Amino acid sequence: MPTSGTAGGRRRRGPGMTEVARAAGVSQKTVSRVVNGEPHVSPEVRDRVLRAVRDLDYRPNTAARALLLGRYRRIGVVSLGSALYGPATLLIALERAISRAGYSVALAGTLEGHSVSAAVEALLDQGVDGIVLSEPVDDGTPLRLTAEVPVISLGEGVELPPGAAGAVVGADGVAAARLATEHLLSLGHHTVWHIPGPQDWWAARDRLRGWREALAAAGTPEPPLPSPGDWSPASGYAAGRQLARLRDVTAVFAANDDMAIGALRAFADAGRAVPGEVSVVGYDDIPAAAYLFPPLTTVRQNFAAVAERAVEVLVGLIEGRPAPAGMAERAVELTVRGSTGPVAGPGSARSRP
Repeated sequence: MPTSGTAGGRRRRGPGMTEVARAAGVSQKTVSRVVNGEPHVSPEVRDRVLRAVRDLDYRPNTAARALLLGRYRRIGVVSLGSALYGPATLLIALERAISRAGYSVALAGTLEGHSVSAAVEALLDQGVDGIVLSEPVDDGTPLRLTAEVPVISLGEGVELPPGAAGAVVGADGVAAARLATEHLLSLGHHTVWHIPGPQDWWAARDRLRGWREALAAAGTPEPPLPSPGDWSPASGYAAGRQLARLRDVTAVFAANDDMAIGALRAFADAGRAVPGEVSVVGYDDIPAAAYLFPPLTTVRQNFAAVAERAVEVLVGLIEGRPAPAGMAERAVELTVRGSTGPVAGPGSARSRP
């Protein structure tokens, strides 16, 4: 038997613009003008059309629904579209949190030379109620956006137009890098070397800054940086080969786990034992980190907690609640494993010429 609301097993078509026009006593062109927000429609006619739309449960396109309901029920995310562990995991967590909040997701990327501003404009063109800036890439200049919808940044602050709401939510990468560096210094290492990530990434700049702050606070000399990596094990291996040739290198903080893995291989190839001669710390706590030899000491980020908090704050701004004061931070933690240890004493492999 045909199911309810169907004819001959086919789903019955919902009311169209013709039915709305007939119920409101206007032309289809007038209905189109109303649902698309065009001018030159009197308030009385607009009210009649909107009443007919509601009475008939007419389902116009997304832009028209936004006009009728005042919202798109869609949140835009500016992301890299990258397969790297951190950005990919954070994006999945954001999509889940946004869905649980009752919104759909629109994505715009900053790879292939697209700027953050261009990505935001693309999302605004699609129609969104708010925007999350997640792991974007930029040229390091202050970010100024024209968005008049609420914006949550998972990194650096942004300049918004007067009256626009915004907040910064995220794991504090600067504090996390300080934590990693301080851990190595606490083991007695005279200084800590850093393998930086690409400096057009917010995350890489934060980790470099935190490393520098920890060394400065300890009154420890800042060693020169090797060539910046691109987050890959190959780039970590290249930087590790540079560092392995320097006998005074005893502690290394890599800006992510993949580069730390490359550095571990470089030290092994050079005959530098980890942690016997060199201690290594990574960042991200990728699933493989605990199963390396030695297991990798690393900074763990709670991506799900960051995403949940970001969406919670953004939905609050969309609904007119005030933004939290300052940066709404989510804690990170250092997971200490077998790749770090104290400075070796006299007679150890490290002390021999």
